[in-house]
Amino acid sequence: MKLFRQTNSHLILQISGFALRARTVVMEKARRNAYDAAFKLKAIRLAIKEGNRAAAQTLGVNESMVRRWRGQREELTRCKKRTKAFRGNKSRWPELENVLEDWVNTQRARGRSVSTVQIRLKAKTIATEKNIEHFRGGPSWCFRFMQRKGLFVRERTTPRQQLPPDLKDKIANFSEFTHRNIAENSIGPDDVINMDEVPLTFNLPLTRTVLQKGESSVTLKTTGHERTHFTCVLSCTASGLKLPPMVIFKRVTMPKEKFPKGIAVKVNKKGWMIERLMKKWLNECYGKRPGGFRHRKRALLVLDSTRAHMTDSVKAAIKMTNTIPAVIPEGTRKYLQPLDISVNRAFKLALRVQWEAWMTSSKKSFAETGRMRRATFSQVCQWILTAWSNVKESTITDAFQKAGLLRDEEEEEEDGGGGESSRADSPREESDTESTNKRGTECNEALLRLFNSDTEEEDFNGFSAQEDDGDSDQ
Repeated sequence: MKLFRQTNSHLILQISGFALRARTVVMEKARRNAYDAAFKLKAIRLAIKEGNRAAAQTLGVNESMVRRWRGQREELTRCKKRTKAFRGNKSRWPELENVLEDWVNTQRARGRSVSTVQIRLKAKTIATEKNIEHFRGGPSWCFRFMQRKGLFVRERTTPRQQLPPDLKDKIANFSEFTHRNIAENSIGPDDVINMDEVPLTFNLPLTRTVLQKGESSVTLKTTGHERTHFTCVLSCTASGLKLPPMVIFKRVTMPKEKFPKGIAVKVNKKGWMIERLMKKWLNECYGKRPGGFRHRKRALLVLDSTRAHMTDSVKAAIKMTNTIPAVIPEGTRKYLQPLDISVNRAFKLALRVQWEAWMTSSKKSFAETGRMRRATFSQVCQWILTAWSNVKESTITDAFQKAGLLRDEEEEEEDGGGGESSRADSPREESDTESTNKRGTECNEALLRLFNSDTEEEDFNGFSAQEDDGDSDQ
């Protein structure tokens, strides 16, 4: 046998006059795969449940990799989910950085602000105490230290509503009260009513806009009446029926304008609900529901604990309408008040559509100084009527169901038409309010075109003095 010819991938051998061709196998270099932190954490959870070998076989990785990832569990939990490797230099002074991290956490626990300059100065002080030489504590070191410890520069946030410690007990007691009265008095969905005051302004602009990148200032055109407030009183039934709205303008005298039908217009020098106007609402809006004029049917009125709702004369006026008042406990409105759950948001979106249409039209007037005049009171009333009519019936019924005030037919069959609903026995997550049932938060195409942003979730912080002198204008 002798070699006849050799090519890159073949050997041709000559054996006893026969030429044989043999193919050489070229081994390809194994490819190394990179896995992110999310995949590694998934492997760790699977390994804890089924074992390292089973997890490696399921995910198609080496068992040694799973063991190594389990040793890095704490680091993988703290890092970003897309991180694939821990690169970068390790700390030269780990003891100093641990002491500095404890100092930062102590300062934040006391509510004190911590800046990067303070971190650098404190680090130099610690280095002097520990006799650490050649430590400069510059800006680049401070940046790397914050990265290693998971620290970031954050903006101050506004404090959220403090929930009461006995939140679950308050929700359970309110649900038991409403369900018992509904069952004992055979109150139907048409006679379960919720009312709420919605503070508004004459300007409803978005806080975000589309603009080219790099602009130093972003301006939005308004009428300049952002601080001119008024109150809109909305009410609806568990069956989806919308009662006539009431608007309270911040004035002493009634405007000399012709207002559209279907809305009650009142004035008050503070621009919010008071005892006298609450009685007006009972006569002019609450009594307009089917069967509400003669008060033959027993009804349940769900309302919050505003001072104007809690006076003795208002309670007596409510009872004279053959109605049981159900006062929502303080601190639980976002769980138990249907209007606060989703209806008010849909109303504000529809109202902003009307304001945007008016701003883009040419039907506006200007003062001698060139300042744009606000919309007239009658125009605002027409906007409110249009926006209130655009709120879907399904949005209202879904809100009552989330608050536990309206039960599904399946639940009634299971419980025999009585008992308590478990929908409002415990607080829901914030995301449940927006995504549990998409029908309640659906908007029409005009709303989606104009308001595809998250600015509508911002709460209105006006009328803070209502509790102090809310009854001063009675």
